[in-house]
Amino acid sequence: MTATVTTSTNVTSMTKQLSVQNLAIHSSAMTLVDDLSYELHQGETLAIVGESGSGKSISSLALLGLLPNSLSISGHVELAGHGELPIQCNPNMSLKQLKQRNEHLQQVRGQRIGLIFQEPMTALNPLHKVGKQLNESLRLAGVAKKHRHARSLALLQDVNIIAPEEKLNRYPHELSGGQRQRVMIAMTLAQNPDVLIADEPTTALDVTLQHDILSLLDRLKREHDMALILISHDLNLVRRYSSQLIVMQQGRVIEQGSTETIFHAPQTEYTRILMQQDFGTSLSMDEIKKYSHHNRISQSGEHKVLAEQMAQANEIGESVLNVEQMSVKFPAKKGIFGQVTQWNTVLSALDIYIQQGEALGIVGESGSGKTTAALAVSRLLSAQAVVNGAIQVADKDINSLSKNSLRKFRTQVQMVFQDPFASINPRFNVMQIIEEGLLVQGVNKVTREQAVLEALATVHLPADFVHRYPHELSGGQRQRVALARALVMRPRLMILDEPTSALDSTTQIAVVKLLREIQAQFGISYLFISHDLKVVKALCQRIMVLQQGRCVEVASSHDIFTQPQHEYTKKLVHTAFQ
Repeated sequence: MTATVTTSTNVTSMTKQLSVQNLAIHSSAMTLVDDLSYELHQGETLAIVGESGSGKSISSLALLGLLPNSLSISGHVELAGHGELPIQCNPNMSLKQLKQRNEHLQQVRGQRIGLIFQEPMTALNPLHKVGKQLNESLRLAGVAKKHRHARSLALLQDVNIIAPEEKLNRYPHELSGGQRQRVMIAMTLAQNPDVLIADEPTTALDVTLQHDILSLLDRLKREHDMALILISHDLNLVRRYSSQLIVMQQGRVIEQGSTETIFHAPQTEYTRILMQQDFGTSLSMDEIKKYSHHNRISQSGEHKVLAEQMAQANEIGESVLNVEQMSVKFPAKKGIFGQVTQWNTVLSALDIYIQQGEALGIVGESGSGKTTAALAVSRLLSAQAVVNGAIQVADKDINSLSKNSLRKFRTQVQMVFQDPFASINPRFNVMQIIEEGLLVQGVNKVTREQAVLEALATVHLPADFVHRYPHELSGGQRQRVALARALVMRPRLMILDEPTSALDSTTQIAVVKLLREIQAQFGISYLFISHDLKVVKALCQRIMVLQQGRCVEVASSHDIFTQPQHEYTKKLVHTAFQ
């Protein structure tokens, strides 16, 4: 696509913190970033947006020398008060040159340029408590040992963490997603950087937390006189928090200038598509019944066997999931002999009902119990969890099933997780990934291979993908493989836990469209967990709102978005569509 790059003519009077000129990144096979230039001033927020693979993240990692040495990196980067950074790299550099380059950039990492990663659970050390990890950042910043505890508390208070003393003694897995992200920000602030790079800092967070974190970053930027680079795939989300904007596509800058100018008059069709985020409209139950009946009669060729078998099992309108008064609690404290002395109730008196062919969306803030509910329904919670209440899937009480019976029954309920790269075996090719469940069920090789090819065709992937490995696929393609792995088991219910949150906007739209197709084609029911209300609205017929482990409202999708009853629901809807 040929596009005119727009630029801002406003000249800021603030101090220039960072200058990037003609940055280019090449692999042996392709150009990853081509001729990226910008200037960043004190107190300014520059947003870099674009789809997955556009080069937005690697262009920032290059500033700190955090890319593989196999890449060729060129261009000029100058940091105020430090001079030019040795970002240049190529596969022919000697070990001595690489060592010198790394030693130079180590003086900049954290201390001058801080980096907040997308997923704090992988960026934080799971084996160390929060206090120890903050202490390490303060040690690197040169803070005296006797002052580190007080400084740690001050940092946690600065990022709006309640009861900071208690949080210092917790491990990352004991914190909510929003709390982990705040700890990551506090660790970055510990070294007082001049430039802060936030790489997709809100992707895994619910809609209210997204704005909380971005508001927090904006406040901290002003209070600490920093400059901020905000990397995101959500153009609409960054509009309120950035003054300058760069839109990237396939490694190239296609639009650049002030945020308001670009939003007022976007110059490229790609930018307009990112702004619109048109996910489409959810199907009615009558439409699902009509489409499913039509497919049962007319389906032929590569989908025929799969369509017939799934349509016979999936009678639209029948009950597929019935949960009554479900509660879940986990051990909070244990005595010296391992006995539980205190319990933490995560879910209370939850009722869930889903018809065959229906999609029920579960929404709520981080820590509200959305994922716990899904894991309880599929009997995937740890042995320490105590689950009470009745859970019936396809008229069977899953809590009464033996281990053997449960293994056979798992074909009826399949899960698709948020991050397909983490949930599929990186050592398996696509054929092995998709056929694994059938292999466990004892299905013969010829039938397995045919079923895998049908499942791939259903998710619109070519048959020759069976030989590829996960690292050879894009994020959207990996999620389609995860969907195919679930579909090949011919389930009645699919539990989708944030299946689009790790994807860029255009890929999200494609995956939501695909899920609607599958719902109509096979009459599959969805238990759809998401923090993105726009995605939920486009897919689900009914919506349940959870807050602090309790259902505060459940209604049709139309009613939730047009006349929400509960104050918390009103807040979610307002925040999502403001």
